[in-house]
Amino acid sequence: VPYSFCSQPRSLPPRPKYRQQSDAAETEKGPRRYGNIMIDPRVVRGNALSIRLLPESTWLSAPEVKKQKKLQKKLLARKLTQEQIRPGTPEPVEGREHVHVQTELYLEEISDRIIEVDGECQTDEFLDRPPTPLFIPAKTGKDVATQIEEGELFDFDIEVKPILEVLIGKTVEQALLEVMEEEELAQLWSHQRAFAELRNAEFAELQRLEEQDRRIREEKERRRLEHLEKLRKQKETAEKVAARAFAQRYLADLIPSVFNNLHASGFFYDPVERDIETEFLPWLMSEVEETLQKKVLARMMLDSLIRTVVEKRLDEFSHPPPSAQTEAAAEEPTATDVAPQVSGEADAADQPAAEEEETD
Repeated sequence: VPYSFCSQPRSLPPRPKYRQQSDAAETEKGPRRYGNIMIDPRVVRGNALSIRLLPESTWLSAPEVKKQKKLQKKLLARKLTQEQIRPGTPEPVEGREHVHVQTELYLEEISDRIIEVDGECQTDEFLDRPPTPLFIPAKTGKDVATQIEEGELFDFDIEVKPILEVLIGKTVEQALLEVMEEEELAQLWSHQRAFAELRNAEFAELQRLEEQDRRIREEKERRRLEHLEKLRKQKETAEKVAARAFAQRYLADLIPSVFNNLHASGFFYDPVERDIETEFLPWLMSEVEETLQKKVLARMMLDSLIRTVVEKRLDEFSHPPPSAQTEAAAEEPTATDVAPQVSGEADAADQPAAEEEETD
């Protein structure tokens, strides 16, 4: 069973006439009294983290739990089917609403309906609390008065004399102190000026000595650098003289050998010989090559003519002897008779060419 709590009925607290100064918008609430829940049997006792064991009489076995769940599902399904099967009342037209009426055969008066009456009540608005008046304590004791005549308590001529003496004495004393202070300040200023002059003179002398020392140090450093530069130049000159002497002694035999090697390598040449090698010989070789090509071409042409003549004669010798008419025709000069003559001339032309090649 879930926990629930309900307080006992109580009467409303009296309403104050004025609002509170701290929060005028809220009304004061009276004390509330609640019931004692320590005796309520529904409240669990003991540690809240511990397991609460139910009595054995309330325990259910697993089959019974399953059976109860199935029954609940069946009841819920049956209820849903009944609601779906039963036709419902259509929705009311806009601006109207349904009202429950009696549809039995005999009408009965409904007497258990409670008569309702609307009532209204207007309460007064909260009034602001008036400002608290100032606290004025009540008088205590009795008022007493007395009368003092002129000259009874104070005589100005007599009473003012010691006051004037004190004021004048203090004024004179203060004036003397100020004069002494001024004289002391003047002496201090004179001593300060003298000290400042002495200090400035000493400072000027110190600056002069420092400047003199600086010039001496700079002169010393300059002369030291000049001496070092002089020694460096002397050493460099000696090294150059030694290097020059060594180079002359080393190059005495080197120059002739270098020139000989350059001459042998071809760096020193005869211009006529070089011109012949670079200009004349290439031209001569090209001309000779061209002449040889012409000779080779002439020989090839001659060989082709000789081959043609030989083939024709071979054809003539391979045929049977001709008749009388053919003999008469054969007596006439033909191209085959001219061919040996041409070949003979070509052989005669080849002989001088061969002689020229041998001379070349």
